Amino acid sequence: MILDKLAELETRYDELGKLLSDPDIISNQNKYREYSKEHSHLSEIMEAYVELRSVTEEIADSRELLEGSDADMKELAKEELPLLQVREETLTEQLKIMLLPKDPNDDKNVIVEIRAGAGGDESTLFASELYRMYSRYAETQGWKTETLSTNASGISGVKEVIAMIQGHGAYSKLKHESGVHRVQRVPETETQGRRHTSTVTVAVMPEAEEVEIEVSPDELRIDTYRSGGAGGQNVNKVETAIRITHIPTGTVVTCQDEKSQHKNKQRAMKILLSRLLDHKIQEQNKEISSKRKAQVGTGDRSEKIRTYNFPQNRVTDHRIGLTLHKLVEIMEGDLTELTESLNTYFQTEQLKHLNQGED
Repeated sequence: MILDKLAELETRYDELGKLLSDPDIISNQNKYREYSKEHSHLSEIMEAYVELRSVTEEIADSRELLEGSDADMKELAKEELPLLQVREETLTEQLKIMLLPKDPNDDKNVIVEIRAGAGGDESTLFASELYRMYSRYAETQGWKTETLSTNASGISGVKEVIAMIQGHGAYSKLKHESGVHRVQRVPETETQGRRHTSTVTVAVMPEAEEVEIEVSPDELRIDTYRSGGAGGQNVNKVETAIRITHIPTGTVVTCQDEKSQHKNKQRAMKILLSRLLDHKIQEQNKEISSKRKAQVGTGDRSEKIRTYNFPQNRVTDHRIGLTLHKLVEIMEGDLTELTESLNTYFQTEQLKHLNQGED
């Protein structure tokens, strides 16, 4: 079955190669971009497929040698065959994962919401540090981070920060960061050296396009008010802050960071649409998880997903049982091992359920 699917994709891959050299397609930027994206996606699959066919042929040759009369060649084939069979199995599993249905949001930008939870000032400090961690990770990926809204605390922390991370594949790499992040450490203000435990919640949402979420103006209540906090003469004199309420769901978004009411409104709408899309995704995930025991998706937002233990320089992701003794590097944005391990785990879980025919 997998070989039939791969043969179909190979035909499509060859067809795309011809289309991308067609002058009519080249002159049509939208079509050219669409086909280029599809061709690029199939390239990795075809590379693994070509290797699989080569390994399969080598296995057939080795088995033929085993049936022959040449003792030296039989011994060589006997040694090589198990290695080739392991490689064949590995490539087959890789291709199965590559052929899994692609999350339509994977290539999108993301909106990240980080909120201080339990733990008072220590929680707000850690919320600020997590924001810095994701910002540094975005830099290593060549992505752009834009702060959309902040609610600062008085000790260099943040009660809440909302940001957009723009970059190809941002959602695919960050979507499993949603949940409760727990920190264990001795706060600087602790005089007796006692370790404190605090929590921060993170929500990662794909940026919504207006065509995906239909919102009627009648469903919105838009209020303006004077912004508060530091900000010079603009504060408390001009109503630049915006509060948008989506009446059907009761979702409320406020934005006051910009001095322009128009810019605040734009940012608030961007956040609102992404929250509504995220709600839609969460509902779909609940429907999926009701059909099977294991959750495949972004996970439960109330779930404690990770612990950052500073005294032991340890980070543990509880969903996959992964512990890394490189907390300092992770807080500096080195999230690659975490994100790749999480993606592999959830893809494997999805594959298990597809193989069981539960979908």
